[in-house]
Amino acid sequence: MNDIPEWARAHGPGLFAASIRAQASDFVVVECCGFEFSGDGEHDYLWIEKIGSNTHWVAECLAKYSGIPVRDVGYAGLKDRHAVTRQWFSVRRAGPVDWDAFTADGMVILEQKVHRRKLRRGAHSGNSFHIALRSDDIGTNLEGIQDRIAVIDQSGVPNYFGEQRFGHGGGNMELGRQLFAGRKLSRHKRGIALSAARSLIFNEILGVRVKQGSWNTVLPGELANLDGSASVFAVEEVDDELISRCDAHDIHPSGSLWGIGAPQSAFDVAHLEREVAQAHAEIAAGLTSAGVDASTRPLRLRVRDLKWTTEDGVCWLDFSLPKGGYATTVLHEIVDLQS
Repeated sequence: MNDIPEWARAHGPGLFAASIRAQASDFVVVECCGFEFSGDGEHDYLWIEKIGSNTHWVAECLAKYSGIPVRDVGYAGLKDRHAVTRQWFSVRRAGPVDWDAFTADGMVILEQKVHRRKLRRGAHSGNSFHIALRSDDIGTNLEGIQDRIAVIDQSGVPNYFGEQRFGHGGGNMELGRQLFAGRKLSRHKRGIALSAARSLIFNEILGVRVKQGSWNTVLPGELANLDGSASVFAVEEVDDELISRCDAHDIHPSGSLWGIGAPQSAFDVAHLEREVAQAHAEIAAGLTSAGVDASTRPLRLRVRDLKWTTEDGVCWLDFSLPKGGYATTVLHEIVDLQS
């Protein structure tokens, strides 16, 4: 359960080996807010830049400073630790708090707002990225980079969960093994373990669809996902209209997030998903025993505003992804990532 495979690529092998995160400024993530602030209410919203720290640690620092339980601090998503990231946090105001006087290593408050509701997970619309690929081979692969970028811009990439979902060396999957064996975990660690477990089965399903060449094609029995939303609808027959909508990225094929009631698909799609789950029977059974409900996730990730430049032997990539998308899955379709 510790071994995390390298799942199939859709657009060919990596063009060359490259490193990321040689320094924090090589990987910049900016959260895109998905709503307007009310301007009143009991929640202080803080636009925070952090370097070298994880999102949960920042939440703990904010809770300690303001004298509230960490459960009263909200954030829309977990951001990379080894990066420069900017994201919103909400803090329920239990009393007067001087945020201008707040200090903590590796983080700074850039802006303050007020809102009526706590910031919930998934409330953002997505993230934008500015990433450096460092390699001695960039200069001899410029044409290949240009061609690969064009393909990704047109077709998107498989929507794999990124390696960070599984923890260093698959450590989050080890937590899952312990949980399913009966070990009691904290609420936070339990959530991490369950997320990693269902992500592994999803990636395995997607990997099979990539090998089949159907990861970007709607099939009979599919639950088609409406772009930019969590809405799905069942596909019994594939007609020209559905093919056109899929080609235009208006809809995407989806795969099971395993749990009670999975799979929700039908026909050959359901058969494929059951076979994958049976190959990981311990994980699938653990998820259902833990009371996790089945859901779905798009198999295809749409990459917006994709641009690239080279400077002093570094390839800089800029792009935006919807919430839930991993930048490393985009990079995986371009280069072989070095640790």
